[in-house]
Amino acid sequence: MPWYRKLHWQIIIGLVLGLVYGIVAAILGWGQFTSDWIAPFGTIFINLLKLIAVPLILASLITGVASLSDLRKLSRIGGKTIAIYMFTTLVALVIGLTIVNVLQPGKTVPPEMRAKLEATYEGDVQEREVLADVTKQRGPLQPLVDIVPENLFDSASSNRNMLQVVFFAIFAGVGLLMVPREKAEPLISFFDGLNALVIKLVELIMVTAPLGVFALLADTINSVARDNINEVGELLAALGYYCLAVILGLAIHGAVTYPVLLKLFTPVKLGRFFSGISPAQLVAFSTSSSGATLPVTMEVTEKNLGVSEEVSSFVLPLGATINMDGTALYQAIAAVFIAQTLGMGLDLAAQLTIVFTALLASIGTAAVPSAGIVMLVIILEAVGVPSQGIALILGVDRILDMLRTVVNVTGDATVATLVATTEDQLDLSVYGTAASVPTASSG
Repeated sequence: MPWYRKLHWQIIIGLVLGLVYGIVAAILGWGQFTSDWIAPFGTIFINLLKLIAVPLILASLITGVASLSDLRKLSRIGGKTIAIYMFTTLVALVIGLTIVNVLQPGKTVPPEMRAKLEATYEGDVQEREVLADVTKQRGPLQPLVDIVPENLFDSASSNRNMLQVVFFAIFAGVGLLMVPREKAEPLISFFDGLNALVIKLVELIMVTAPLGVFALLADTINSVARDNINEVGELLAALGYYCLAVILGLAIHGAVTYPVLLKLFTPVKLGRFFSGISPAQLVAFSTSSSGATLPVTMEVTEKNLGVSEEVSSFVLPLGATINMDGTALYQAIAAVFIAQTLGMGLDLAAQLTIVFTALLASIGTAAVPSAGIVMLVIILEAVGVPSQGIALILGVDRILDMLRTVVNVTGDATVATLVATTEDQLDLSVYGTAASVPTASSG
């Protein structure tokens, strides 16, 4: 098969063309044209992925849980999954705090640029402060209350309520395990058929991925540049050291933490792992949404890594809602960076508070673009740093959001591979053939 027919290469081409077009559009002042005629294709692509997110989670989790032999197996797999997710998030937070304390990027931002950024993003800051105030006023057990929906259809109407959908799916799957098999079989068959339908829809949607990725990246450049390419350069020059710190942290976590876990606890070759999940990483980069990328993550994890459907249908939907390693790492760096920029020191107790708050916040962060910013406001308030400081980083947040979503998705696939290995549900025959990355014609 020619290389240019492989989907991951077509997505890469779309990324490059989108970047080139975005820069040219900023230089030539095509901002309005891009918003009117290019950006909508990216929105359509994301909407298609979001459209099938809820049916996918319902179908895959219900069938996955119901297919387990008993509740002990469910608790064993669930316990492993949550424990590994929490461990990798904790490692990400330690990496982030280490890097930001060593590099101290906040001390490199000139006072005049600080004032300019605060003025530019004042409205965005106020909007996120309102959302954070609502969150802070809730009781200590409110996050637990929020997991349990009072109306499934209301929860399913918004991808921001994905944790509630996950709860119902697991709850329903457990119920089917306890119902006599002959009575449960019709429902299990229904959800199994729905799961097969959604997977086929994923293949159809992925045919449009190169165009969607092109449009998304072009729109991202357009929204940052605003018809003035000099603004991009000025912004990156002022915040370049901060961006470097975040990128370095994400690179260490993605290129060291995950490979070490895979090398120690699985038989998977690292080259095959990363080439196998590359389509999901590219979609994650362009959409900035773990939830929107979930259908692709599930497909490549099963087909290219050999993870069983039983494991992937449980671990990956759960990971898309509670595993936010990249987001947690970024929040740790951003909080300390803002404090450094404002001339505020954070002692060990304050940084431990960041670790604890970010660890819990990463579980409840919605798997949608820039949701981490709202949780960052809460973290800043927890350590006594003015939340207005997020104005300092909003200008480059979209770009970093794309990168941290790649780490989130990579973490999901890593944990799925680990759990599949421990459950003896990793198909090693996949590794005796060429990586089965979907083609443009097959999805």
